[in-house]
Amino acid sequence: MRELILKMSMSLDGFVAGPAGEVEWMFSGDPEAIAWSVAAVSKASLHIMGSRTFHDMAAYWPTATGVFAPPMNQIPKAVFSKRGLTILDEGNAGRAPSGTLQPGGESWSETYVASGDLAGEIASLKAGDGMPIIAHGGATFARSLIAEDLIDQYVLLVHPVVLGKGMPIFSGVAPSRRLKLISATAFPGGSVAQIYRPA
Repeated sequence: MRELILKMSMSLDGFVAGPAGEVEWMFSGDPEAIAWSVAAVSKASLHIMGSRTFHDMAAYWPTATGVFAPPMNQIPKAVFSKRGLTILDEGNAGRAPSGTLQPGGESWSETYVASGDLAGEIASLKAGDGMPIIAHGGATFARSLIAEDLIDQYVLLVHPVVLGKGMPIFSGVAPSRRLKLISATAFPGGSVAQIYRPA
């Protein structure tokens, strides 16, 4: 059975994006934190995400050449959307208008569309063997996974920035839950990787 890992970058005050979705603060340029993140996403057998994140990523990754491009392109994907298969045609997933398609870039147009009940779809995906499933968000999708208590491991990269307001992922959790810290790794640029499991 595969585990579901939620991997998110987060501000020091608990936001995964600014109020209008701003995320530029995540790209700190800290080489060690970036290498850690690449290693984390490379350990997946499947990347899952909500529909907004899917469209953003599908428009970018197929022609991207950075260090994250190989795992993001070459590892299979699933998008959660009630719109069904039409989501793959919205924005022409995996068919970026310019640039050279990178190895695995076509996989974005072959994404599995999960349109059923969230808990049921996750249970079905977890039933397979192999490396973990990594959930990338966005915030609404991450909150849904947390609310349904579907996460086996939280992998949070906390950046040394305070946003003041933005998009949280832990708001509205009820009842409260305890998490067990598995590891914490501090990087020279000030980011801290924290890994938790449900207690």
